[in-house]
Amino acid sequence: MPLTLIDRSLMASHTRHGLTGMARFLAEFWYFGIKEARACLFVGLFFAAVFLLPRSGVLGVPRYDVLLIVAVGIQLAMVATKLETLDELKAVCLFHIVGFVLEVFKTSAGIKSWAYTDYGYTKLFGVPLFSGFMYASVGSYIIQAWRLFDLRIRHHPPYWMAALAALAIYINFFTHHYIGDYRWYVAACALGLYARTTVVFRPLDRDRQMPLLLAFVLIGLFIWLAENISTLFGIWKYPNQMGAWSLVHIGKWSSWSLLVIMSFTMIANLKHIKEKIHVPE
Repeated sequence: MPLTLIDRSLMASHTRHGLTGMARFLAEFWYFGIKEARACLFVGLFFAAVFLLPRSGVLGVPRYDVLLIVAVGIQLAMVATKLETLDELKAVCLFHIVGFVLEVFKTSAGIKSWAYTDYGYTKLFGVPLFSGFMYASVGSYIIQAWRLFDLRIRHHPPYWMAALAALAIYINFFTHHYIGDYRWYVAACALGLYARTTVVFRPLDRDRQMPLLLAFVLIGLFIWLAENISTLFGIWKYPNQMGAWSLVHIGKWSSWSLLVIMSFTMIANLKHIKEKIHVPE
């Protein structure tokens, strides 16, 4: 069955009058899980490739290069099957560029926050080109979830304020190596900006809502877990993992949560998404 038909079935909004109590909770929880899994299509397929590809590569092609081919193939297929629009693809490409620039800086000789230790033909400045897709996958997830859950945002801060906060988050990823880490000051600003913001979503046939800040933190948690899996499989390594694998520092959770805020701000500027965002006068 084509995914577009599955999506249409998942988003069918006819009211289930017979569902009450625990039966309703279980049904909504089930649909919530299915929609979350579907929204993670790009992430799921990409990480399946990470798990399944041998470190030695395939048919003489290094693993990093195969991962790039897989990522590009998934992205093109999503556009071809209309799971993403061309405008959404442009946003995803912007994520790729923003993420790749950050990767080049973090892996540079003067910083060495982490390293891509395997060989690859498609490495530029020591960073494999597929790495930008790991950031783009966050944007892809948000775009897919927006449609599947019929997301709406209430009390979103003015766009210029949100843009300044996102820019401060991105700049701090670079400057904390030279002038100190101000992430908690930036996080405090984001907390103030989004304190009243709620996200309205529809797991089944009724609207539910939660604080948008909580959504940022939860998504950041799952990215941190995925990062642990990636380092376990040797996709990249932090300095403390060169001898033997160890858990990624819990502090990275906060970094990923801030990155999600930045990603959300970029997605929120898409024309068809702006229509479902309420900014108080």
